[in-house]
Amino acid sequence: MTTMPQSVHRAFLAFLFALSVTSLAAAQQKAAAPFEPVVGQAGKDVVWVPTPPELVEKMLDMAQVTPQDFVIDLGSGDGRNVIGAAKRGARALGIEYNPEMVELSMRNAEAAGVADKARFVQGDMFASDFSEASVLALFLLPSNMLQLRSKFLQLKPGTRIVANQFGIEGWTADQTETLSDCQQWCTALLWIVPAKVQGTWHLAEGELTLKQDYQMVSGSLGATPVTNGRLRGDRVTFSVGGADYTGRVNGNAIDGTVSTGGKVRTWKASRSSN
Repeated sequence: MTTMPQSVHRAFLAFLFALSVTSLAAAQQKAAAPFEPVVGQAGKDVVWVPTPPELVEKMLDMAQVTPQDFVIDLGSGDGRNVIGAAKRGARALGIEYNPEMVELSMRNAEAAGVADKARFVQGDMFASDFSEASVLALFLLPSNMLQLRSKFLQLKPGTRIVANQFGIEGWTADQTETLSDCQQWCTALLWIVPAKVQGTWHLAEGELTLKQDYQMVSGSLGATPVTNGRLRGDRVTFSVGGADYTGRVNGNAIDGTVSTGGKVRTWKASRSSN
């Protein structure tokens, strides 16, 4: 066995010590560095792509967000939709699966001065309860939107859903707007959760039968077809012959006014079957 000279041995040990110190310092520096997301990074259900700031504002404008709203973002990423809503005075919540994204969102909210209104939790959007939202602000894939559609339709009538780019299969948006001078992710869509009106209703004029396809309404009053039927939240409008009906839906009751030949009167309906 060859014996290493003492001087060489000491130099080698010093080299190993310096190398370990350098490696430890590099590891500590890496650990201390704040998390920075990368566009396109994989997530549980979607890859992360940020919504442009201009489209965030357009979505919130379309949803008419006010301080009275509770805005929820499912898959909230770096928190920009939630922070944007909080800047308008709304209470806002982001539900995000990636805990590093949650921590980043908290830092971003603190930096924006809205940490008191913008809250973030780690969770699975498909298992989360978002039934208290008055506004959903989203950027999800069509498959995600379809998977959540049944939950969307159970939200309180009048709840606004705004989304970046992608629609909800089968459910036509109530409003679509596209930004000008925009390169990518330029379109915002709005849906207003409709009340449920399908069924048979009793009016003074006779039996009103309504069929519903999301916010679109058809049917008949007696033998006369219902035309131009539409829901916007709990507000229903339709025409029968020369009469134009408007009303507010409250469960199994509708109260409103009907205009015929320039004369306006009230009308009421009660639902007997769905």
